[in-house]
Amino acid sequence: MKIIVLNGSPKGDNSITLQTVLYIQKHFPAHQFTVLNVGSRIRKLEKDFTDAAEKLEEAELLLFAYPVYTFLVPSQLHRFIELMKENRVDVRGKYATQITTSKHFYDMTAHRFVEDNCQDLGLRVIHGLSADMEDLLSKKGQKDALTFMSYVEYSITNALSELPRQTFTAPRHLTVTVPALEEAQDAGDKSGDVVIVADLLPEDQQLASMIRRFQAVFPRKTRLVNIRVFPFGGGCISCFNCAADGTCIYKDGFDQFLRENIQTGEAIVLAFSIKDHSMGSRFKMYDDRQFCNGHRTVTMGKAFGYLVSGNISEEENLRLVIRARAEAGGNFLAGIAADEQDPDLEIDVLAKRLDYAIRENYIQPANFFGVGGMKIFRDLIWQMQGLMKADHEFYKAHGQYDFPQKQRGRMLAMYLVGGMMRNEKLKKKLGGKMTEGMLMPYKKVLKKK
Repeated sequence: MKIIVLNGSPKGDNSITLQTVLYIQKHFPAHQFTVLNVGSRIRKLEKDFTDAAEKLEEAELLLFAYPVYTFLVPSQLHRFIELMKENRVDVRGKYATQITTSKHFYDMTAHRFVEDNCQDLGLRVIHGLSADMEDLLSKKGQKDALTFMSYVEYSITNALSELPRQTFTAPRHLTVTVPALEEAQDAGDKSGDVVIVADLLPEDQQLASMIRRFQAVFPRKTRLVNIRVFPFGGGCISCFNCAADGTCIYKDGFDQFLRENIQTGEAIVLAFSIKDHSMGSRFKMYDDRQFCNGHRTVTMGKAFGYLVSGNISEEENLRLVIRARAEAGGNFLAGIAADEQDPDLEIDVLAKRLDYAIRENYIQPANFFGVGGMKIFRDLIWQMQGLMKADHEFYKAHGQYDFPQKQRGRMLAMYLVGGMMRNEKLKKKLGGKMTEGMLMPYKKVLKKK
């Protein structure tokens, strides 16, 4: 086969993910592998996409290879996918798969993002390989890589691919009513500081109307930050220059701007138009560049809201990413107001919930999305504390090193209970009292005034 490897890592040839591809190439010499470093060459590709388009159209298999960045692909690869669509590259009927490396923090949402966009392009999708960053260093990881490629071969030989999961329809964009200033609640007499971070082009009038309505009905002051006009030097390149003290290698001032103009807000609202099943590559660059904060949940306790122009009800993966970001970040998700059903009502509901969360400092305990995600980061930072010193100090200060082996009292109690349950005579004597014993501490709580 002619295989084009779309290397989405901004590190180019120095990508860890690419090493897995090279390992596969070494063991499958019958195939022709062509590596296109789309992550490191994205600026050049924006100027001239001709050569990339030709290579894509000549290939029989598109292999996306990338590290997972903040729930999805790196912003550079995201932009490349946009360019494929903008340049109307014809890859219909070809096969596509992917290889990622990460610590398995929401790698499934990254894979789903690529699969949904492949569906848009008419590609036939084969589920990809999600590897740990160090898997290739082990015998098992090497075997997994080779058996994955054998599975890809088998799938193509037998014309096997995944069925499209969903039909995506054209956005509805229902009309948004923007109240006149004198009709707005508490007009001219608002306090507070809520930041609205938007990716707003001049032609995005629908999204602009949604923002204006929210500002009108929301009983607190708001500030609009349009990341479309921020002079980003580029997307995150995962250089770890920020690991020690949080200083980004780029000199565009984003790290300072983020901390002084966005994270200081008492709540944050993100506003965007759905593009390519996400918030768009510009917002992805904004998200990736927040790695200047490392893995520190610096906005935990804050409420978040979303203003979304587009059919959010059809975007299962995007909704999951939004929910998971809030849970993993320790934030209260006040709501997602979209314009596909009743935008006025949804915006008003978001405004009320967000105002309540701010006034009452309301936050909900994390579910699996948050608990599971943070355990991955907890173990990662503990292992890498020598490099990620700022993260390590933050995790220590906020009690995020909650390792189970620290709970020695509970472990000893479970040994005692386990020993009792293995004694048949004692087990019969206890009967149903085991459950009663488990309820005792809860009953003490209920007896308190």
